[in-house]
Amino acid sequence: MLSDGVRFADHEHTTHQIAWASAGVLTVRIVDRQWVLPPTRALWIPAGLAHQTASLRGAAMRGIYIDPTQTRWAEPTLVSVTPLIHHLFDHLTQLTDRESIAARRRAEAVLFDLLTPTDVTTLRLRWPNDERARVVADAVASQPADQRTLAQLADEVGIGERTIARSFRTDTGITFGRWRTHVRIAAALPLLAEGMAVARIAVRVGYSTPSAFVAAFSREVGVPPGSYFR
Repeated sequence: MLSDGVRFADHEHTTHQIAWASAGVLTVRIVDRQWVLPPTRALWIPAGLAHQTASLRGAAMRGIYIDPTQTRWAEPTLVSVTPLIHHLFDHLTQLTDRESIAARRRAEAVLFDLLTPTDVTTLRLRWPNDERARVVADAVASQPADQRTLAQLADEVGIGERTIARSFRTDTGITFGRWRTHVRIAAALPLLAEGMAVARIAVRVGYSTPSAFVAAFSREVGVPPGSYFR
């Protein structure tokens, strides 16, 4: 069981890994993408791909390691965890070195037949390159509910609002306003995974009403927040 807030810095494995928590919530970050994993979701991580893993509110993390010659997907892939897959994960993690390779291969073959990609949008959070713009970005990311305008934030770092806005558009590919929305959605996902009510989450991440949060989430992700982890 991992304690709340435990984080493993960038690392990689010589085998493929399926990151999963049988209880609690995990997050996995790869470059500028982050996946939030309640027990109903797992992430296929190809061998040799650097990633960061963290525990939210504590998590019973299970690492299922697959022989690198048994490739399922070449890219990180989110999958649904059904009750049967849950049992297969448990079985694979309990196999010891004394178990025959054939037994593991049989279990992996069944697992590969059952794994199904989950089609959900994963937001990309790129940071601007300009150092002063990064200060603004860090401030927003550390306090998603902060209501200060871009002009106010820019003034605090001694740079013009237009310069900051241009840096966000050029370096992240989106406007500052949309980037802030993505930060708020990213902050909301772990809370959704834990089962927190949408109305409470909306306030926690900076929205004055639940409907405003639902509208922003649906616009950027494609489904309402209440449906994201179903």
